[in-house]
Amino acid sequence: MKQIKRKVWALIALVMILLGTLGTLPTQNSQAAVTDPTLTAIKKRGYMVLGVSADYPPYEFHKTITGQDKIVGFDISLARQVAKDIGVELRIKEMGFDSLLGSLKTGKVDMIVSAMTPTPEREKEVAFSKSYLTVAQKVVVRKGEENKYRSVMDFKGQKVGVQKQTTQETTAKDEMTDATVVSLEKVTDLILNLQQKKLSAVVVEAPVADAYVQQNPALTLANIKFTNSDYDCAVAVSKEAPAYLASVNKTITKVQKNGQFKEWRKEANAQMFSKQNFFQAYGSYFLKGTGITIVLTIIGVFFGSLLGTLLALMKRAKNKIVKGIAIVYIQYFRGTPLLVQVFMIYFGTQLLHLNVSAFVSAAVALSLNSGAYVSEVIRSGIESVAKGQTEAARSLGLSRKQAMRLVVLPQAVKTILPALGNEFISLLKESAIVSVIGVGELMFQTSVVQGSSFKPFLPLVITSLIYFVLTLLLSLLLKTFEKKLHAKDPLKKAAE
Repeated sequence: MKQIKRKVWALIALVMILLGTLGTLPTQNSQAAVTDPTLTAIKKRGYMVLGVSADYPPYEFHKTITGQDKIVGFDISLARQVAKDIGVELRIKEMGFDSLLGSLKTGKVDMIVSAMTPTPEREKEVAFSKSYLTVAQKVVVRKGEENKYRSVMDFKGQKVGVQKQTTQETTAKDEMTDATVVSLEKVTDLILNLQQKKLSAVVVEAPVADAYVQQNPALTLANIKFTNSDYDCAVAVSKEAPAYLASVNKTITKVQKNGQFKEWRKEANAQMFSKQNFFQAYGSYFLKGTGITIVLTIIGVFFGSLLGTLLALMKRAKNKIVKGIAIVYIQYFRGTPLLVQVFMIYFGTQLLHLNVSAFVSAAVALSLNSGAYVSEVIRSGIESVAKGQTEAARSLGLSRKQAMRLVVLPQAVKTILPALGNEFISLLKESAIVSVIGVGELMFQTSVVQGSSFKPFLPLVITSLIYFVLTLLLSLLLKTFEKKLHAKDPLKKAAE
């Protein structure tokens, strides 16, 4: 009897333990849904960082409102509502579309709302919200050619443009198998290529296609039906942010149910088609971009010259380790593209838990790159000075360092200056590369104007003229300085 009682009590105890375990599971899940590291960090700092490529009206685009440059569009309105519901401020970080996922994964941004479609490849990297918009894909062609293209088979041997790393790219490659698919980073570049007859068609989302056709009478839509033409747009967040994702989904459900999202779409369309004088609306963008370009170039040349001088001296050092470090550095930075260096510094610093801004990353990349080229310029300038100058300085009691600083380098400057000026001009133009990480220099602002104004070519003409004027002024300035330098040359005066 005692044994039976013991078994009964043991069974009761086991049931109680199981019930207690099951009772704790909902609590754990509810806690996980309440917060996560990402949401906690956002609430703690008081703002949420949105990653966006603001050249895609009516989703997101720039507009001058009451004299101020603002990023608008229904994607932006949705992001602001998400931030408001969480109780934080929204901060927007712009960059190229193909840089968005990398920025989210490395923690540069907290969320992406940029007409992004969940694909199996993307879902492996980030988490997506529920769909906030379903759109079809349309084909834009030149006016008068719409009857030429009635099915995907009619594009055999033709070039069809798509935006890089988008669902349109996938659709075109899967269904326009006989066409040559050309992938470019920006829709404005695609439209420009279409107008210049370098492409036969462009595949874009319906709202964007309708906008360009409405604004440009030289374009129209081809009646092309795709097998898989409807795609969902969703918000992307980190995979380690379930509570944050739940908050985003809650906001999406609310704005769809109360009709607020429809109002945002109407508002974006009204802003997109507002009539403004081109230079009044966009002149400030070119001025701002020019200023940032000049500042970046000055920083790059200044620190590049300091670094280049150091590297040139290191390369001439007798110590093999010091010399080896200089050689490896110079060969690496001269042997790799500046674009790769910009990405490595921008994303690499975040992996090291250093939250470096896009501007600082760009300035560092330009300085490091310039240093490698300047070092060779300085080295060749130093070697152009006769060895007898160094020997004479040493015979007068100067140390090796003093001879280099007081005798050799001042003479080398005359040889270095023209080449250094060319480096200055080259860096001015190469700074356009940093637009990919969202630095608002001249080329970045040009893309902004292209997307907002629906004029792909005119902004490029203006930008080319600005670069031409800047390089011309720099060339004249360097020539003037060079003449003054030669006028003060005592050896030249003695010869005369």
